[in-house]
This record gives sequence, structure tokens and C-alpha cells, in this order.
Amino acid sequence: MNEKSKQKAKAPIAPQVGPSVWAVSDGRAGNAAQVRSIVQALAATGRWMRIAHIQGKGHRDTPITLTPRAPWTWLPGPRWPLEKFALPPEQRSVLSPPWPDVWIAAGRRSAPFTAAVRELSGGKTLTVQVLDPKSSHDAFDLIVVPEHDELDGPNVIRTVGAPSYFSPDNIEDAGQAFADLADENGRSCIVILGGDSKAHTFTDAIADKLGEDLTRLSGLGWRLRITTSRRTPVPIVAKMRALADRIGARFWSGPEDGPNPYLAWLLYSDAAIVTEDSANMLSDAAWHGLPIHIARLEGSSPKFDRFHESLIRRGCARWFEGFLEGWSYEPLREADRVAEEIVKQLLARHPQPKLKTLDDSGDKVVLPDWMQ
Repeated sequence: MNEKSKQKAKAPIAPQVGPSVWAVSDGRAGNAAQVRSIVQALAATGRWMRIAHIQGKGHRDTPITLTPRAPWTWLPGPRWPLEKFALPPEQRSVLSPPWPDVWIAAGRRSAPFTAAVRELSGGKTLTVQVLDPKSSHDAFDLIVVPEHDELDGPNVIRTVGAPSYFSPDNIEDAGQAFADLADENGRSCIVILGGDSKAHTFTDAIADKLGEDLTRLSGLGWRLRITTSRRTPVPIVAKMRALADRIGARFWSGPEDGPNPYLAWLLYSDAAIVTEDSANMLSDAAWHGLPIHIARLEGSSPKFDRFHESLIRRGCARWFEGFLEGWSYEPLREADRVAEEIVKQLLARHPQPKLKTLDDSGDKVVLPDWMQ
């Protein structure tokens, strides 16, 4: 090892700047996405600078996946004995100090661990549970739920849909990677297809009718960008791929179709058609302020019915009736609202230090607002 390498090896590790944050989910894509959105919103430059004085320990850059097993999962969360042993052996070491300043988790099966970390940290960890934990609200500092869940309480934040967020860096990267799409603005529509769930079924009949509508829209001059999800049935994916080839639409369903254009298509589209089954996908389009046309699937549920109505009341969405319209509304930025509440609670626990307001000459120094 040369001298330069030795000096580099001996260089002290830079301390964590800002609070330590753990992002936790049960591995389900939708739950992980909601946690990721809140964490990214919390890390926005202007917001992070207000809490940068908190010197957190044990920060984890990599999201944490916890997958509890039976027989624990057969029981309600508050009745889990020795919840650490509900996890596979390789995951148990996660529940060890140093505890983070902020723990953000999503999904009912992560809730027992959220409550446990709050207790194990002596209340020092700010615990944020996303989605209804199905247990006492007192076990968490903040609970984030969609308003269509109709959950209430002093520590409950109700959002319209899912807390979507797209960072400026990701937007810039997507814009550069797919810059050719900028020339296709005007009568461009992203078509976001979900799939089967507990409440909805993506049937062949639905796919055939949607295919007819998309064919007609293409004939009217609409540039269509069709993307599927993990839950889209394989036969439906095949149908939509064949349709895209036939009408000259862009299509993406996985890495075999090249880099994921999802964010770029949201950026460079003038309208969206989104199937009704996914709060996350509908909320993504609403974050970008796109006129959302909700495409019906088979089935329904009272919760989703209330969610759809909340989007329609806000002016974000209308039901898809085979044609596309244009309108505008205030983009839906719920992750920012959640992140602001987290910052507020962190500052209550860790007030910003008082800073000198005089420079060396004795003249008053005007500090930016976030430093006041």
C-alpha cells in the first residue's frame, strides 16, 4: 500500500449529518414505495437543512425488509410474544441498537416491530407507521393512512391516496435519459396497467375493451405509452404488447424492454389512463398533475370507491369513458405534507442550536430563514 493509500485508509469517517433514518417494509412493492417516497421527501435539501444539526447514529442507506413468519402472523400484532423471533434468523440483527432517530415502516406486519423499536429506544426513536397498523394508536408516534381508510386520532395523518414523491435528481436523470420524449409533447398519454388484487380482477374482456379504446385513441393522433405492473396477468401483458406493436405505441413491462421509462413517461405525457386497482399508481399520476382517466376493472371495494371519489372531488381524476380530456389541478404532494410533520416533531425533540449573529467585525449577519 503506497503512502497516499495509507493516508486515505486512516482518514476519519465523516459523521452522519442529520438524523439517522431506517426505511422498513414487508417487501411488498407498494408498501416499500410509500416508505421510499416519505424518506425522499424528508431528504429534500430545504427540509433536510432544518434538521441537519441532529447527529444521528446507526443510519441505514439500504431499505430494510422484515418478513415475519407463522405462527406470529396468525395472531394480531399486539399479541406477538418475543416479536424479534418472528423474523428469520438472518433478519433478527436488524432489531439492535444504535436505534435510529426516525423509523418509517409500512404494512400491518411491520407494525409490531415499529412499536417494539419505540419501546426499546426508550421513546427516543420517532416511529412512523404507514397504513393502518390494526392496533392501538398509542404504540406509534405518527400513523399515516389514506383518508378512505377513515381512521382518525391525534397522531394520525390522513392523506389523499398514497404519499408519492419524485426527487429533483430522479426527475433530472429521467428527463435526460429519455430526452427524445420532449419532442413528443402534445397528445401524449401514459397508460398504467395494474392487475389482480383482493378487490379487482383484470379480465380478458376488460383488456379487449381497453384495447379497442386505445386503438381508437391512437387513430385520433394520441401517442400512447403503455406500462404494466407486477400484478398484471401474463396473458394481459402479451395482449397489450401485441396491441402496442400493432398501433405503434411504446410499451414497457420489464428489463427485457430496456431501461424503465415510467418516470419519464409521467414527465412527458399530457394525460394518464390508470386502472382503478392501485392507489400508488393513481397517486403517482396525481403527483405530476396529469388529468387522470380511471379505467374500470372487474370488482370493487368500499375503500377503493371512497378513494376514487376523493380523487374526483379534488379534480384529479374522472372515469375513463373511451376518450381523453384535458384539465388542470393542484398536483397532489402528500409525501411532502408527511415529511413536514416529521420535521416538526424532530425539531420539537432536537431544537436547532442558537447561532451567533455577529461576524468578526461586530456587524450583524443576516441568516437564512432555516437557520433562524
